[in-house]
Amino acid sequence: MFRRRLSLPSAPRESFFLWGPRQTGKTSLLRSTYPEARRVDLLETDTFSRYASQPHLLRQELDATPQGFVVIDEIQKVPALLDEVHWLIENRGVAFGLCGSSARKVRRGHANLLGGRAIRYELFGLVSAELGERFELRRALNHGLLPRHYLADDPRPLVRSYVADYLKEEVAAEGLVRRLPIFADFLRIAALGDTEPVNYSNIARECGLSSPAVKAYFGILEDTLLGRFLPAHVRLQKRRVVRAAKFYFADVGVANELARRGSLEPGSELYGKALENWVFHELSAHRAYSGRWYDLAYWRLAGGTEVDFVVDNVAVAIEVKATRRVVSQHLKGLAEIAVDHPAVKRRIVVCLEPTARRTEGGIDILPAEEFARRLWAGEVVD
Repeated sequence: MFRRRLSLPSAPRESFFLWGPRQTGKTSLLRSTYPEARRVDLLETDTFSRYASQPHLLRQELDATPQGFVVIDEIQKVPALLDEVHWLIENRGVAFGLCGSSARKVRRGHANLLGGRAIRYELFGLVSAELGERFELRRALNHGLLPRHYLADDPRPLVRSYVADYLKEEVAAEGLVRRLPIFADFLRIAALGDTEPVNYSNIARECGLSSPAVKAYFGILEDTLLGRFLPAHVRLQKRRVVRAAKFYFADVGVANELARRGSLEPGSELYGKALENWVFHELSAHRAYSGRWYDLAYWRLAGGTEVDFVVDNVAVAIEVKATRRVVSQHLKGLAEIAVDHPAVKRRIVVCLEPTARRTEGGIDILPAEEFARRLWAGEVVD
């Protein structure tokens, strides 16, 4: 349905992991890319039961009917299969595409992540370049960018089910958290702080937990790919800067549901937070899909002056403002970062203005859609 920007090898000679949050379309991508591959779908109950009790069956079956490429879907459900995969790579030269949504489950269930023998890919929710003419900013910020959710007329039942399934399957069923209601409360508080620096002590007080427990809970969100940290840029600073990392949920629709935001409309503070989350999503996907893996951080002085994203060691500075009219006060962070980092090549404000323009100081004011177009055209990050 969508032409994904992640390029998998058409005739893989090396095995790889394909990680991604639940429902990003990993299975569909593998099916479309490798229609002739042998498939092992661990979501099928009988398949799961066979391999969970007898993982050696995989080796025996592939010895009986050799395959050039094998796809194993939801590998985290039977981590012990990775010993067989390892052996088949080493001794039979079989290449595997291993798909999953939780590296944590693999590590907890078994220590074998193939010791660097498999390439790592990651699939994100839909990006603007994949949606093309079907991309609508307001829809993306309200529905989120998981394919089913984005396309739904009313995504709320789907998102609620997604959150419930996450709590049941990714957390409780794996024994990651014993007190599920407390973890659910933590999720809500973490979502309220989406796009903001994480203060473990404050969150611990609100949840009735210890700071180490809160750090462990954020680790669960990272390992199950529900969100990721954005570090603070702290290198070669002339002034004192904030060092706490920010946390962003992987899908803005999920963050909306957890934080109980309701419908988001331009002009509201919550719309601005959702817009920032979307820009982070686009940048994160672009750095992975392009293969550039450029540094991505944020910059904030101790006094509060901030730039939302700095790219490639401050080669590019990006500020997000959900306003239809950018004025001088919105440019303060970009002006200050040029003082500390005069080598910055490009300064950008992503906003809701109708047309692109450039200030006399050389700052590009870009509508959100135009920013996304330039990003995927290679015009933002050299």
